[in-house]
Amino acid sequence: MQEASYYQAETDSKMACLLCPQGCKLLPGKTGFCKVRQHLDGKLITSNYGMVSSISLDPIEKKPLYHFYPGRTILSVGTIGCTLGCEFCQNWQISREEAPCRMVSPKELAEWANETHQSDGNIGLAYTYSEPGVWFEFLMDTMPLIHERGLKNVLVTNAFLNPEPWRKLLEWTDAANIDLKGFDEGYYRKLCHGKLEPVLDNIKAAVGKIHLELTTLIIPGENDRPEEIQAMAEWIAKLDPEIPLHLSRYFPNYKLSIPPTPEDTMNRAAEIAREYLKFVYLGNVGGVSDTCCPDCGALLIAREGYKTRVVADKHCPQCGREVKIV
Repeated sequence: MQEASYYQAETDSKMACLLCPQGCKLLPGKTGFCKVRQHLDGKLITSNYGMVSSISLDPIEKKPLYHFYPGRTILSVGTIGCTLGCEFCQNWQISREEAPCRMVSPKELAEWANETHQSDGNIGLAYTYSEPGVWFEFLMDTMPLIHERGLKNVLVTNAFLNPEPWRKLLEWTDAANIDLKGFDEGYYRKLCHGKLEPVLDNIKAAVGKIHLELTTLIIPGENDRPEEIQAMAEWIAKLDPEIPLHLSRYFPNYKLSIPPTPEDTMNRAAEIAREYLKFVYLGNVGGVSDTCCPDCGALLIAREGYKTRVVADKHCPQCGREVKIV
């Protein structure tokens, strides 16, 4: 356990956590919505510091990041806890429940990342599986060590944090895939137990500072309305029409038993988004996920599952158009 960042004492013996917009106010001994921040002995304690629930060497495309070091691998690590409570969570065993963990220090983790860089070409460390925002203190100690070794820090996050800790994370982040759950405030309240506006603000704060890609899980009857997909795509395009958007097919999980999203719904959502965005990809549907030049259609990156072949990564070989691929 370690003292948490971003909290303040309340006059009625409650402790106010200031990390995320949940705004938890905790009586002594109580734990916050995230399940890993606790009011103990007059302090707010983070109980998951150094606790690793999952670790794996993954293709970067699995995050998913399609325009950041395509074809490379990244050491991926997760903890427990989450700032949201999505009823369709695919990793609920570590985000909302107790899970077995092992203790790892920031230095150990940085050394593992460096060793796999030497042996397997790993580009760095991805903080993923559960929500990395609730691992804030551990990330603040680990991310600088990753940069010291010439490696990259990647966040796979719901971006449901307060502005100041979010800015602190961005200072050490090279790339992120942000899970934009939907584009409706009611949807965020009903199925995610959170709020949309802080996520949108944090996405805007990340544009131009790091490499950014977005993912939206399409759930039938919940966030699949054509007008919602259109509004979301228009909003993203105003930030930058070349931000890659990954539309992922939903399958029943955790508390949600709605049948899987029809592939026709996925294809229609992609058609709508492509009217505004240059790069839209479908996930969990099979088929082609190549990256092509948005001007002339020439192949830039070919993908078959997680097998990737880079044809060109800076300029289109046919028309010369510059493409934002790191």
